[in-house]
Amino acid sequence: MKPGLNSWEAMWAPYDEATYAFVLSQIRPDDVVLDIGAGDLRLARRMAAVARRVVAWEMQAGTLPEDALPGNLHVVCTDARIQAVPDGVTVAVLLMRHCTHYALYIEKLRAAGCRRLITNTRWGMGVEVVDLGPGEPFAATTGGWYACRRCGAVGFAGEDAVALTAETIDRVTDVEGCPRCAASNAP
Repeated sequence: MKPGLNSWEAMWAPYDEATYAFVLSQIRPDDVVLDIGAGDLRLARRMAAVARRVVAWEMQAGTLPEDALPGNLHVVCTDARIQAVPDGVTVAVLLMRHCTHYALYIEKLRAAGCRRLITNTRWGMGVEVVDLGPGEPFAATTGGWYACRRCGAVGFAGEDAVALTAETIDRVTDVEGCPRCAASNAP
């Protein structure tokens, strides 16, 4: 196992058809996709049939197939924590429920100009599309669920459960500078 990865992060496991269908529905023909942790390339090949170009990163060489690949699918056996994001990436895919390096990936993707992330890492379950632009300041959150665009933390803000309504209980606010971010920036 690579240093700095927990055993769950080092494992590759395929997802179900519904997950792949959702991801594919978010890929556009002009996209340049970065597939982080591409496994056996089953999703990367399908994205290559839709997108202009797909770059697939996988750190476990034994997982990668040796057969022919589509011309617009470029595979790199690398550690995503240290590899530079290629120029022109418009959307990244990170399907890794137990990812502990979300903040690092967000920082790298934003610095490279990537605009969207399709992932299941923040909530550890369903797949979502995260806009990589800045979120609302956490301090402006008045209550309800939040998901941090910068570090990936999720939680519930506010203490007054009486103020919750049927409308607000299901709302999730994308924020920046959540309590976890503040704690990691503390001296």
